Amino acid sequence: MIWRVMFLVSVVPIAVALLARWWFGIRVLGAEGRRICRCDAARWAKLPGSEKEPPPTEAPAREHAARLRTAALAAWSERAPKLAASREGSKRFGMAVPPLTVMVAVFAILLAKVPVMGGISIILASIAISATLRLLGLGSELRAVAAQVNAMRESRVFPRLDDEDAVAACTAAEAWNDSVPPVLKFLQP
Repeated sequence: MIWRVMFLVSVVPIAVALLARWWFGIRVLGAEGRRICRCDAARWAKLPGSEKEPPPTEAPAREHAARLRTAALAAWSERAPKLAASREGSKRFGMAVPPLTVMVAVFAILLAKVPVMGGISIILASIAISATLRLLGLGSELRAVAAQVNAMRESRVFPRLDDEDAVAACTAAEAWNDSVPPVLKFLQP
């Protein structure tokens, strides 16, 4: 009975994480990500946390968004190192704990210490905890991305407003796309 309850309780945060990733991440990247955007490399270099090498002049919005998110995370780690370290810690937790839990659950099932339903419930619970921690830390990352997008808008990196809006939407969508543990990324392309 306890395993069924644990199973049902674990499915809810996993479903919420996958739904949020699809709605705010994958859907937006599919709609706006392929748009070819033109940027001014000289203005890009003035953004806080920007990379040493300038981005390509013309590239899809998704590529510009990935670079802008990387710059946002670099600037964020300088402004608020504790928050950035906490976010990275939750990412590492989400990468390490579910695979380790799978190994432990398989051994527990093979040694007949836990029923099969219990092993599955334990695995889903670890994935649900990882997904919850990543979603809870996403707000601070989205604020860092929003600050970088505001800096991009003020410096007029993209001459066309449509390109600017597409890159801004894709930058937030990149954060949402990365908001689930890697184990769950296999469920959605």
